[in-house]
Amino acid sequence: MRAAVLTEPGALSVVSVPEPSCGPGDVLIRMRGTGLCGSDLAVHAGHRRPPRLPWILGHEGTGRVVGTGGEVSGLRTGQDVVIEPDYCCLTCDTCLAGRTSACGARAAVGLTVPGLLSEYVVAPAAFVWPVAPDLPAEDLVCVEPATVARAAMRRSGIAPGQSCLVIGAGSQGLLLCQALVGHGVTVYVQEPNAARLDRACSLGATPLPPDAGGLPFLFETSGAPGAVEQGLRRLATPGTAVLIGMNTAPLGVSPRDLVAGQITLIGSMIYDHPVDFAQTVGALEARTPPRLGAVVGAGYPLEDVQQAFTAAYTAPGKVWIDLS
Repeated sequence: MRAAVLTEPGALSVVSVPEPSCGPGDVLIRMRGTGLCGSDLAVHAGHRRPPRLPWILGHEGTGRVVGTGGEVSGLRTGQDVVIEPDYCCLTCDTCLAGRTSACGARAAVGLTVPGLLSEYVVAPAAFVWPVAPDLPAEDLVCVEPATVARAAMRRSGIAPGQSCLVIGAGSQGLLLCQALVGHGVTVYVQEPNAARLDRACSLGATPLPPDAGGLPFLFETSGAPGAVEQGLRRLATPGTAVLIGMNTAPLGVSPRDLVAGQITLIGSMIYDHPVDFAQTVGALEARTPPRLGAVVGAGYPLEDVQQAFTAAYTAPGKVWIDLS
């Protein structure tokens, strides 16, 4: 089978690799599409190191079941599925408490275990979700990052009728804007890329006015240096800041400022299994608007994966790989 592998930072090749074997609790999936996100770009650029090279990237995937292990029930050959790409252990204290996003043994597809940018993949059945057969691949490649967005919104406690600032209108920021607008929230967005800002506005967000302040909620999705500090200056007292984007730089704000501003900081790491993913899939299948695929931009065939990654750094909309 063909797969896209990272051979060195910035360099991807499409090569032939052995087809994976299906264990007793696994599902073999013929992939239809894989979305690209900031985590993939961080590995591609060399900012995050994969366990080894060459390495298969990608974690936002959809496909069709072509085989199941002997212990698998509830899934059958021919079903369309999406993959929940964070395999928590389900047995540690945090998992048993429902906080699987904090599982210390969690396997992260495309980051700690090989990814989904290949024609066939194997995934544990517990993390494979059946979906209706007539849903567009553009919607399905957004399920995982949409779940990240919905989990952040849930953790924030934001309510319909309230307002917020979203920093960053990459694919994750766009899906968050979409979710918040759908929740009845007034969304202001800050994004230096004019095309991305326009895309966020098409989803119902509003550009942040230069003098805006006193907003009760901040969602930082970009991970850009200094973005959190900029956002905190726009918060009301008290205010809540939800950090989604990753950045290793020290936070340039003092504990005194946080205390004086009565700021609640929430780090929102992915989502919790199975509730968050189930809710996103349920909303998708109920055709609850808006369509996730509204954030999708260009799609590329597997052989153009290098071009796709290059485009994804600045594209106004989600870039995905069409594996059908």
